[in-house]
Amino acid sequence: MATSLRSVIPVWAAAILGAVAVLVIAPAAALTWVPVVMAALVLLTFTIQLSLARKEGLVERIVASLSGALLILLIATAIAWFATRTGVGA
Repeated sequence: MATSLRSVIPVWAAAILGAVAVLVIAPAAALTWVPVVMAALVLLTFTIQLSLARKEGLVERIVASLSGALLILLIATAIAWFATRTGVGA
């Protein structure tokens, strides 16, 4: 489990950084940029997972990485939507 988390947490951290960057730089265009961040996270996930020598648990690690990243980006999208609907940060 520790090896799995070591390869999953960097993707989650990148998702948080990407979400914060989108919310700070372009909150009004979040629906445009969040999918771009997710695409980059998919590439990062496959890069990390395929660089490991361990084959066992590959699918589980990919699912954990991408489902966590998707959840983080869903929360960021909800925050951006709420901010644009209420005029916060405008």
